[in-house]
Amino acid sequence: MVLSRLNGLDDDELVDELNEIARKCRIEIVKMVYRAQAGHPGGSLSEIDLLTALYSTQLRIKPDEPKWHDRDRFILSKGHASPGMYAILAEMGFIQHSDLESYRVLGGICQGHVDMKFTPGVDFSAGSLGMGLSFGIGCALASRFDNSERECYVMLGDGEIQEGSVWEAMMAAKHHELGNLNVILDCNKIQNDDFVESQMRMFSIPDKWLSFGWNVKEIDGHNMKEIVEGLRWLKENNSGPSVLIANTIKGKGVSYMENNPKFHGAAPNEEQYAMAMKELGEKI
Repeated sequence: MVLSRLNGLDDDELVDELNEIARKCRIEIVKMVYRAQAGHPGGSLSEIDLLTALYSTQLRIKPDEPKWHDRDRFILSKGHASPGMYAILAEMGFIQHSDLESYRVLGGICQGHVDMKFTPGVDFSAGSLGMGLSFGIGCALASRFDNSERECYVMLGDGEIQEGSVWEAMMAAKHHELGNLNVILDCNKIQNDDFVESQMRMFSIPDKWLSFGWNVKEIDGHNMKEIVEGLRWLKENNSGPSVLIANTIKGKGVSYMENNPKFHGAAPNEEQYAMAMKELGEKI
């Protein structure tokens, strides 16, 4: 269910509106992590352009009915990047913007990792990495058994795909020819401890997915026009499982966080917070 205010926009107007939504979400991401003095800003900032376009233009959802049976499923496998998801859920109307103040607060609805028990609009409880694609296969198979039109989207991180469980799931998805299974890979090239290439070289990621029989497309994960077109490609390409490899920048939008492994899981101090708000166009 596309936001009504985006219906009827031409492509240029749509891109402008999506970029503005993403900017506002970036502000909320930094605010959440700063208030909590904990969290994962880098991966949230790298994913937010992708999430903004996905939720605003592609997902079949009903924010006023978050458990609608025939909704598309979205699985944030890299669930530590929860501030990004909470920001877009608030923008879509699943939760209130005031709920974002409960981020990492005991008993709050916005926990450190996304959790379907706490947050309306969350369809997968994340903890250990490497589990989301397998869960997505289950959702895609269930849709097939129900003769439903619902699609399943899974967001993975490039550090996460070093795990063997992901490769087993890739093989299973192709075996079952799950044309309703769509992966978005947030390829920001940094993981918990350092750059991905320093921790475990991945070599050619597109070739790996192609070798498993997946449909593969690469995009600039911060070019909103490419993102919108890439998501349309995912939706239309139902000949088998498909992956959209989005090349992104960790910490995108905040200069000192960009390509900085430190901000995988660190909060800004007061001076850094003020700088981020200025760069994102927010008065404090």
